[in-house]
Amino acid sequence: MKSLSRLGAIIKKEVRQLRRDRLTFGMVFGLPVIQILLFGYAINTDVRHLRTAVANQADTHLSREFIANIGATQVVNIIDEVSTPEELESLLRRGEISIGILIPADFDRRVLDGTRSAVQLLLDGSDPTVLSVASQLRNVPIQYSPAAGTGNRATAIETRPYYNPERRTPVNIVPGLMGVILMMTMMLFTAVAIVRERERGNLELLINTPVSSAELMIGKVTPYIAIGLLQLALILGVGQLLFDVPVRGSIMDLYIAGIAFIAAKLALGLLISTAVHTQFQAMQMTVFILMPSILLSGFMFPFDGMPAVAQFIGEILPTTHFIRLTRGIMLRDAPLAELTTDFYYLVGFTLVAMTIAALRFTKRLD
Repeated sequence: MKSLSRLGAIIKKEVRQLRRDRLTFGMVFGLPVIQILLFGYAINTDVRHLRTAVANQADTHLSREFIANIGATQVVNIIDEVSTPEELESLLRRGEISIGILIPADFDRRVLDGTRSAVQLLLDGSDPTVLSVASQLRNVPIQYSPAAGTGNRATAIETRPYYNPERRTPVNIVPGLMGVILMMTMMLFTAVAIVRERERGNLELLINTPVSSAELMIGKVTPYIAIGLLQLALILGVGQLLFDVPVRGSIMDLYIAGIAFIAAKLALGLLISTAVHTQFQAMQMTVFILMPSILLSGFMFPFDGMPAVAQFIGEILPTTHFIRLTRGIMLRDAPLAELTTDFYYLVGFTLVAMTIAALRFTKRLD
């Protein structure tokens, strides 16, 4: 009986401690509900609404009808019309579209003849989900009117996967894994940085030094940038040696993008560190951000197929932008100058997160 009484006392103590720890208590109930709602709606393996551009060189009633039919499938979302295949390739390289539809000038004759492909689909092979759309679009029907009567024929569609013609999975996965691995290590390193100083009793010493909050934040981040670059080199080396993953673009551009992403994740980790009281809470917050960063970044599931709310959250996360940069530079040979939107977002995210972290730390000193 005494043993049960002691056990009951310990259980009662733990429950009271959990109630006092509001962050942990909130995560016990809030984390499962938020994640099941978010991921239940966001995770969709059906490829839908992929950004698409069309080069309609035929510009006939038949070709326009085909464009309308292919848009009605809801697999593609036609956002642009261009004149030449070179323009389609440029949009693919910059990551502005996932699919290019090329309709040749003799489209009508090809449809009626039926012996040659009438349409070419230019697919962004750097995204593994895009390659699966070919089977969904092969049998798009179109009405035609030959000399004798009318008919309904499935248009012959030829697919051209760019950047990964062999369709090797590691080529698609490794550039995304770079972002996931760096995110996990970098954010966790700095998420416990300020909390660790407090738990070890060093925070009081830092308060009494002339070091400003901004200097402390930058000093905390700088060593880990070097560690992050070392990890980036390690991932690249293993990816090339074991999986033959190409780096078609500039290695310098890749490292510049890597520095921007590492700094963004370190800044986010510092911001978490100023918001929590223990290292355990810091790890909880890191896990809370980790899952959306993997599932909503386009790494595992098609970004264009997510609901608008999930896409909005994904756009906020730095991992989404870094995965676009790595796939663009490594696989599509896109220069950083063509990917400035994602790069500038990472720089801006770092500045905002570092500023908020420094201000929060200043408030904690008061």
